[in-house]
Amino acid sequence: MSIPLPFSMRSRRNQLRHDWINERLREARIVVADVVNHSDHLLRIACNLLVQHGETPMEREDARILLVVLDAKLLRRPGYHGSEREGQQ
Repeated sequence: MSIPLPFSMRSRRNQLRHDWINERLREARIVVADVVNHSDHLLRIACNLLVQHGETPMEREDARILLVVLDAKLLRRPGYHGSEREGQQ
């Protein structure tokens, strides 16, 4: 069981958590804005974050559409048959 913190310490911890989340969202937006210079894997992580936690419905929808585009790119890859993604061999 944790020790109850004074009100000011709890609010400070909440503020730090809020700041940390905002920083991660900012980084995700930077990655998505610079698609050409980032790996598909990093783009997927950023898009998933924005789909779940984006500020506006438009931002969430744009991230979801980019995920669809990344999936289409994956399916066009030579030698890819879809079994890798489903865990089949």
